[in-house]
Amino acid sequence: MKYSPTTLPDLLDKGLEKYTDSRFAVTKRNGNWIKTSKIEFVEKVRNFAMGLYELGVRPGDKVSIHSENCAEWIICDLAILSIGAANVPIYSTQPGDQIKYILENSEAKVHIVSDEEMFAETKSLIKDVKNVKAIISIHQTKHKKLKLFDAVIKSGQKYAEENPELFDQLKSEVKPDDIATLIYTSGTTGVPKGVMLTHNNIASNVQYSLDRLPFEEERFKGENVLSYLPLSHVFERMIDYMYVAMGSEIYYIETIDEIRDDFLYVKPFFLATVPRLLEKIQTGVKVRGQEFSGLKKNLYYWAIYRTEEYDPEHPPTGLEAIKHKIADKLVYSKIRDMFGGNLSGVVSGGAALSPEVFQFMNAIGIICVQGYGLTETSPVISVQNPGNMRIGTSGKPLEDVEVKIAEDKEILVRGPNVMKGYYNMPEQTAEVLNEDGWFKTGDIGKLDDDGFLYITDRKKSMFKLSTGKYVAPQNIENKLINSGYIDQVVVIGYQRKFCSALIVPTYDNVIKRLKRDRYTPEKPYSKDDKVRELIQKEVDKTNKELSPWEQVKKFVLLEEPLSIDSGELTPTMKVKRSVVKEKYDEEIESMYQEE
Repeated sequence: MKYSPTTLPDLLDKGLEKYTDSRFAVTKRNGNWIKTSKIEFVEKVRNFAMGLYELGVRPGDKVSIHSENCAEWIICDLAILSIGAANVPIYSTQPGDQIKYILENSEAKVHIVSDEEMFAETKSLIKDVKNVKAIISIHQTKHKKLKLFDAVIKSGQKYAEENPELFDQLKSEVKPDDIATLIYTSGTTGVPKGVMLTHNNIASNVQYSLDRLPFEEERFKGENVLSYLPLSHVFERMIDYMYVAMGSEIYYIETIDEIRDDFLYVKPFFLATVPRLLEKIQTGVKVRGQEFSGLKKNLYYWAIYRTEEYDPEHPPTGLEAIKHKIADKLVYSKIRDMFGGNLSGVVSGGAALSPEVFQFMNAIGIICVQGYGLTETSPVISVQNPGNMRIGTSGKPLEDVEVKIAEDKEILVRGPNVMKGYYNMPEQTAEVLNEDGWFKTGDIGKLDDDGFLYITDRKKSMFKLSTGKYVAPQNIENKLINSGYIDQVVVIGYQRKFCSALIVPTYDNVIKRLKRDRYTPEKPYSKDDKVRELIQKEVDKTNKELSPWEQVKKFVLLEEPLSIDSGELTPTMKVKRSVVKEKYDEEIESMYQEE
């Protein structure tokens, strides 16, 4: 298709025409599902926009949102965009000092928070942020400095009545090249950078991504879709814009801990996810078979092991197709029921999806595609779709998105989705974006003869052993995590003779496995010999698939998982390798003492 530049409000307005008046979004709050109709949504967007205008927000100004996913998030977002201002999203898990930095760096004029609890961490810091003129709370609060969301809507409604043409006038003046959002990269190194994305950047990405859907666009109209990734991340936000463009009712869940129950309630048709959820699902399915015995157990694992040979590009035929149907009836259909029985497609992004998980999801009858992109590319660069689902790739680049591989194997991208630059950081912008519009992704990869894009590793993650061999740690880590007994891994080896690893076992599964052998480990589990023996077997299995220099020769077990709160993970769950290496320096050195 030939894309015509547009603004996000215009794009979403067309999508809203596909909804009935009573449908739009549903938010889970305190265990209850709260419905927001299309009529309510449209009215609140207009009135909240006018409320912001009355507070002094003008075209080009910045408004930040610090909230969990909910219908109000989308209302605030579209209201901000409709008056020509830019949305500055902040993760609900973002530390207070980073929030202060983002508010100051972005020059946000208004700050929107979810509630008093979320505001608490920044309350003592925000008083020094002079550019913030008003703070709005989405939910009820007794805090005197916070304006209520409903109160801003009420005053905005009055303002709109007094100025009936202003909202439409402001919306019509928004241009495709205007900045729609400043998204601050989570920053595995250094301070966060504000990525400037225009309306055209994101709208073009929505339109071209619609062309790669695993089903006809009309199939999504009226279907339920589930949203659990943070809207502050460009991946989920762009996906939600796609949902609106297609007329799907969006269900915002409350906590990932309840997602199993939410699947059964929502019965979603489609889901955007990161690999971690799919990895946990696959691990859970594998371990579940241990509860069975005899013929039932044998049949279960016969079906599960068949998924390892499944190739969606070349589905089974003949006798193998018959075997697959039997496996589907006996096992795969039961797994699909865990997702509500209606889940037909999944798109995975944010990190590399292992071939094993990719094959598993497609084999059990849920079309699973992998995409690749960055915040700076709005985000999708390439994505698989039926007919273009080669194992180990992220599909082919979107239409109008050019990809080439530099001499040092870095992936370079050019297209309508590439950011305008980093806010107030011309030098950092020049480092990654040249005059010809080519953006340096910082990822290593290759294009095959058919145009499929392979991602090998982050350029900064790769390291050289003292032997001169280069190692891509993510490849090793993904293989290890595919074990049902390993939760997190960080591979070490820069300027060392061999690779080692810090491993966080999936202790629940490890304990269940050892109890079947009539052994119950005691805390600290990381020091238990039997636990270590079990993990050693998993490491040995993975080493057989690796080159000699990639093999993990030694490892240390960690008792507690890496987390955002401890500073070891970014808000998007990426490992801060430098932080981890510094924190566990003693454990790392213990693995190399013989050197």
